Amino acid sequence: MTSPYVEKNAQNEKSSDVVWHLASVSHEERVTQLNQKPAILWFTGLSGSGKSTIANAVDKMLFDLGIKTYLLDGDNVRHGLNGDLGFSDDDRVENIRRVSEVAKLFVDAGIIVSTAFISPFTSDRKIARDLVDSSQFIEIFIDTPLDVCESRDPKGLYKKARSGEIKNFTGISSAYEEPNAPEIHVKCGEKSIEQCAIQIVDYLRDNNYIR
Repeated sequence: MTSPYVEKNAQNEKSSDVVWHLASVSHEERVTQLNQKPAILWFTGLSGSGKSTIANAVDKMLFDLGIKTYLLDGDNVRHGLNGDLGFSDDDRVENIRRVSEVAKLFVDAGIIVSTAFISPFTSDRKIARDLVDSSQFIEIFIDTPLDVCESRDPKGLYKKARSGEIKNFTGISSAYEEPNAPEIHVKCGEKSIEQCAIQIVDYLRDNNYIR
């Protein structure tokens, strides 16, 4: 599936005046100064799976350890950067494309950036992964059964989706493609939020992303 935004941009010739600006401070210098290994922590899962809550807990744990981090939350991003997008499949693709590019910039700055988005399509998550070095993308599957997500339903979205008020709702009327081999597989239904967050932070420590 190709976003109409991408197709439109592909049809337009790039101006010869647009060139990549080389910064005086390199990526390697930023990484050395921060003394951490930058990466995208890509949280994916159904609505109500606990993505944002766990990502926030991880972000707080890392912050308390003195790690330079930032959290890009799906709802928050739609208030600004992606405020013009709806929830059709094409808009979801564009939503993830934009977030992926922003996350790439954070990695270039030497920061560990978390993204909490449903990101239902395997192809979109692959596009995000391919933007950075293979070691800089960590897919985190927040694996929570649909019935558990639906029982939580903090915003009443599942109820609206079941009644037909919301179209293209992931898990109900729109597909969610589960990750085949995520770097971290979190079974949220079996653990507390703290235990889920500790599992992720331990992975980062064990793989030398943090010291």
